[in-house]
Amino acid sequence: MKRYWLLFSQVVTVLFAVWFVLVTLKPEWLNRRPSLQGVTLLEAASNAPGTVMPGSMSPAAKRAAPAVVSIATTQARTAHPLANDPWFRFFYGDREDDSPQMGLGSGVIVSPEGYILTNNHVVEGAQEIEVTLSDSRRTTAKVIGTDPDTDLAVLRITLDRLPVIAMGNSDNVQVGDKVLAIGNPFGVGQTVTGGIISALGRNQLGINTFENFIQTDAAINPGNSGGALVDVNGSLLGINTAIYSRSGGNMGIGFAIPVNTARQVLEGLVRDGQVTRGWIGVEPIELNADLAETFGIKQTEGVIITGVLQNGPAFKAGLKPGDVLLAVGEKDVHNVSELLTTIAAQTPGTVVKMRIKRRDADLSLDVTPAQRPAAKLNKLHK
Repeated sequence: MKRYWLLFSQVVTVLFAVWFVLVTLKPEWLNRRPSLQGVTLLEAASNAPGTVMPGSMSPAAKRAAPAVVSIATTQARTAHPLANDPWFRFFYGDREDDSPQMGLGSGVIVSPEGYILTNNHVVEGAQEIEVTLSDSRRTTAKVIGTDPDTDLAVLRITLDRLPVIAMGNSDNVQVGDKVLAIGNPFGVGQTVTGGIISALGRNQLGINTFENFIQTDAAINPGNSGGALVDVNGSLLGINTAIYSRSGGNMGIGFAIPVNTARQVLEGLVRDGQVTRGWIGVEPIELNADLAETFGIKQTEGVIITGVLQNGPAFKAGLKPGDVLLAVGEKDVHNVSELLTTIAAQTPGTVVKMRIKRRDADLSLDVTPAQRPAAKLNKLHK
């Protein structure tokens, strides 16, 4: 009996030694499952539930996603201008369609009081706005204010236990930083896409009056407008606004309004019902070689003033047509978009120094910006 027991223990020892060698040197041999109809499957090593993989953006998505909402708008359908014309009705028939037009977009909850940042073009002209939270709660939103110059709008909802996103600092972002775009593309439901910051300070795109976009290659599609662009910590960096596309879908070039701009608009609309911006009353144009020769100046870069509004802030400060504006305060100016954005950021009634070049002379003028007049809507008559 003792001999059998010794033999058994030796066999067990040998098998354990073989198993140890396989685990150490050839672990994949142990992960193979029995073949299924001649197909051998290799199983990956399993991770414990809740384990975050190296480089994963899952924590950022979990922190930010609950504060991103879906927005559905309803507005009356616009009747054709010739709908009541007898000849039009004779050839085309009665085309009355009273069904409302529907729109989709996204928004970001930025305060426990229920304030939501989104794009102006998402809610413009809407008669009813319905907001759906990530936990499926639905409610009607009220428009607190809009700012078409930046394509931003502020809504408010009245619900308790609202998830709120953390506000980041868009001045600290760098090209190459990882980001996530969160929104409701095509109405399919909340979607998270990833990418990097592709460029900063994009302007002259013809989208808004004031342009200082963050460019990203994170997929942004119709319905993402008003959604969140967040960093690796889940903090808000921008409001997704537009894409460059020839097909209408994502091509890897998306634009977001920086959160620092959105914060200023939010504060102005909530506090005053409008955004207060500086204005000096000039007509600027970017300087080129032909203009430099026309005005007799050696400077070939910057923004040249081609017109000054009489009795406006710039006129009173001594600014003249032909002056090249080089800097506003401590900020250098390289193009018209930068000039408009920088002046708009000035507090009306507060003196700011502007550095200019007048022919060959370098001058510094004290200018007191006034409040920017409200934009006038030009109606086209056909």
